[in-house]
Amino acid sequence: MRYAIRNCASEWSYSSGKAYADPFNEVELNVAVTDPEGRERLVPAFWTGGQTWRVRFASPVVGRHRYRTVCSDETNADLHGQEGELEVTEYEGENPLLRHGPLRVHESKRYLEHADGTPFLWLGDTWWMGLTTRITWPEGFQRLVADRVAKGFSLIQIVMGLFPDMPGFDPKGANEAGFPWEPEYARINPSYFDMADLRIAHLVDRGLVPCIVACWGYYLQFAGVEVLKQHWRNLVARYGAYPVVWCLCGEVDMPWYLGERGDEVREKLVTGWSEIAAYLRELDPYGHPITVHPGGGRTGRMQLKEEQLVDIDMLQTGHGMGALSSMVDLIVTANEREPRMPVVNGEPWYEGIMGTCWQDAQRYAYWVNMLSGSCGHTYGANGIWQFATEEEPCYSVTGSWGSGTWEEAAQYPGSGQVGASKRALEQLPWWLLEPHQEWVEPHATREDPALPWCAGIPGALRVIYLPGPGWAARTTRQLKVVSLEAGSKYEARWLNPRTGESRAVEGPAPAAPEWSPPPVTRFAAVPSREDWVLVLEDREKLAQMD
Repeated sequence: MRYAIRNCASEWSYSSGKAYADPFNEVELNVAVTDPEGRERLVPAFWTGGQTWRVRFASPVVGRHRYRTVCSDETNADLHGQEGELEVTEYEGENPLLRHGPLRVHESKRYLEHADGTPFLWLGDTWWMGLTTRITWPEGFQRLVADRVAKGFSLIQIVMGLFPDMPGFDPKGANEAGFPWEPEYARINPSYFDMADLRIAHLVDRGLVPCIVACWGYYLQFAGVEVLKQHWRNLVARYGAYPVVWCLCGEVDMPWYLGERGDEVREKLVTGWSEIAAYLRELDPYGHPITVHPGGGRTGRMQLKEEQLVDIDMLQTGHGMGALSSMVDLIVTANEREPRMPVVNGEPWYEGIMGTCWQDAQRYAYWVNMLSGSCGHTYGANGIWQFATEEEPCYSVTGSWGSGTWEEAAQYPGSGQVGASKRALEQLPWWLLEPHQEWVEPHATREDPALPWCAGIPGALRVIYLPGPGWAARTTRQLKVVSLEAGSKYEARWLNPRTGESRAVEGPAPAAPEWSPPPVTRFAAVPSREDWVLVLEDREKLAQMD
């Protein structure tokens, strides 16, 4: 009898007395686990080197489970037909990922929730190269984790060994155990993933969801479809027992920067990754949400042959201040698309990229995204995604995106400010917000995105983001909140998106049919000439929604 805790990964191993010349490629081992409710999951095992395989499993169900091994070599009694029992007891800790369970798409298709129905507000950070020695383990990695947890982040996007902006087997992509694959992609290097395990487990232990990106799309040109299926099988076997989100790859149809390009190359990439996506969906016994990181200015669901191959529509809205209009247009378009799918802006402009997009841009991107119907937002800082150091500065095969080390970038003010905004939004039933630009005058449009943005819940809540004069020299003296419902008892407050703190709006309470915040000064209604969030809430009605 083995013992485990609900939603927590447990693992055990199997060793073969029969020797294989190439065990990784010759043998495939699964463990069929049946829970007390009679549901069977076929859990892939991972090769750990030599003649040994391990299975890592987590169950959301308390009680006695039965399991048996299923090996491709049915003649090997050490690996095939081994049976046992696993007793799963209740989790009694405070980790929200383990207490509430892994993520899934809510039936409304508007947002993500935990297995127990608790809504999950995605605030990600971009750590593409976080598994390399460019950030030390454990000191550097754990220090950055602690910083992001303190600021309110809930998810980390991290690439599993086959990184962007470099060729395969670039020395900058190694971790303490080398590369994830042997030369020519002959087989995996288990020791690489043993080191990666430590970092992924630490993220989960601190309550951060790992969004695991298998690789960048152009690795399909280097390794081929079958190798990348093996790559994904290893990832599902190692990390499927954790509360993860799968990201199929980065920039599906982008060829290798220095290689052959053109429509035919792109078509092969889309076809190959669509096949791998279907394989991943069939392989994963836990049904974790799947997304794909698209190319710049595009939406993920449109990158594959069939939209239903993904569960979350991830966006990359572009970099630099010139991307403002296209960013807004893509966010609005994605949230209006049918059939509905949860939308996450997975790569907006990075803070500090090309010396631009500082904290004001980060706040704007966050609030516009969340008030347009999205269920999540991923922050990024130039210097962190590539983990630049003094010895290994920011670099790319296409050139440098800016200067500074990851430790400097970790303290850019935008990270703390989007974290404060997220924590403030969590105090409201954010998952019920719907865009309602018509509730405020004047309001932003795709053509004029620098005016106020509004979302809310009819009769209960209105959240209005007012961009500061850094976006446009606008006055809010004529701001009107319109179509207020008779019978609602709204209270108004100013929310500071830099700190998350609130202050009541003085003067008459909002009342139907329209209301304007009284001027704070002769020249403006807002408390200062910065961006602010105006919240109107009927607290009695909101309390009934909890």
